[in-house]
Amino acid sequence: MQRKKECVAMLLAGGQGSRLYALTNNIAKPAVAFGAKYRIIDFPLSNCINSGIDTVGVLTQYQPLELNEYIGNGQPWDLDRAFGGVHILSPYQGKKKSSWYEGTANAIYQNMSFMKMYNPEYILVLSGDHIYKMDYSEMLKAHKETGADCTIAAIEVPIKEASRFGILNTNPDGSIYEFEEKPKQPKSNLASMGIYIFTASKLFRYLEEDDANPESSKDFGKDVLPAMLNAGERMFSYRFKGYWKDVGTISSLWESNMDLLGDEPAFDVGDPAWKIHSRNPLAPPEYIGETAKIDNSMIALGCEIEGTVEHSLLASNVVVEEGALVKDSVIMAGSVIKKGAKVVYSILDENVVVEENATVGEESGKSSGIAVLGRAITIGEGVTVEGGKILDKDYKGE
Repeated sequence: MQRKKECVAMLLAGGQGSRLYALTNNIAKPAVAFGAKYRIIDFPLSNCINSGIDTVGVLTQYQPLELNEYIGNGQPWDLDRAFGGVHILSPYQGKKKSSWYEGTANAIYQNMSFMKMYNPEYILVLSGDHIYKMDYSEMLKAHKETGADCTIAAIEVPIKEASRFGILNTNPDGSIYEFEEKPKQPKSNLASMGIYIFTASKLFRYLEEDDANPESSKDFGKDVLPAMLNAGERMFSYRFKGYWKDVGTISSLWESNMDLLGDEPAFDVGDPAWKIHSRNPLAPPEYIGETAKIDNSMIALGCEIEGTVEHSLLASNVVVEEGALVKDSVIMAGSVIKKGAKVVYSILDENVVVEENATVGEESGKSSGIAVLGRAITIGEGVTVEGGKILDKDYKGE
């Protein structure tokens, strides 16, 4: 008798993340650091294991090296299994052709043999660039109860933002009668979260038909879901009520990081009932000097703080020297803020050096924009980097 898994998760993690600019020059978007000690991909991976789903295919394409190394054998997420576990799935050369993943649907189609190895009844399709906690087992239960062929997780968004999303128009029982991809004049504010559960046999059939269609753009939202709807398949929405953020832009990434701060954060990553697992670097305890002032901030292991840190998140091994100020900012691992330097309303990638008395970002960051410094660059002594500026190489001033 063939061993099988009831549900296999397919996690789309190949995106370039071009709207994150300097932060994704060298790494895939899901590998971007988040919240002092996580990476974006930790959230869907943790959701899987917390939901009882222990077989996950991670589909990579753009700059996969760091992501592959980070996931490794899946042990931090309890996904190092003899049967199942986590698998990195990159595009490969077939007998007839080799091709990059052409779209979300094509990426899943190219990995049909991986899914079929586990003879699953259901396939869960996820995006690798969202921050949220969600019990997929509850969504799977709803999928079974409605007898759906496809269930789409959906969240209510402000109607003025609805044209940015795929919008579901539903009947009172939650069944979907229309799916509109980024409509100019949305009829509802129920947005697709890019999280789908398919009955496996139906998904395989529609992926094969989609691949055979030369007119298709090979995308779930534009092609596969409308094709299923037009064919009269049973499609239902699954309403999600918790915190969910697409961190595909600089402002949304910054906001989502800030949502972790405060006595009652908008998003609690420390909930022991729903642990967010991550591969944490080995680092000594943080050192807080006598001159340090820290207020409403997250400080990871290995940090050395002698300056002032306010309403900010510092990843491992960050140094803030005496007289330096970090405020309303996200500082990734290994960065150094030297004496008298000031970093406000900014995101600094890993191993950035801000030399003495330099200024990065502006207090009016909400209006001028978030300043972004790319990986391993140096900002010269006494130099000013204006709010909203994005740099990916050393800057010694104009």
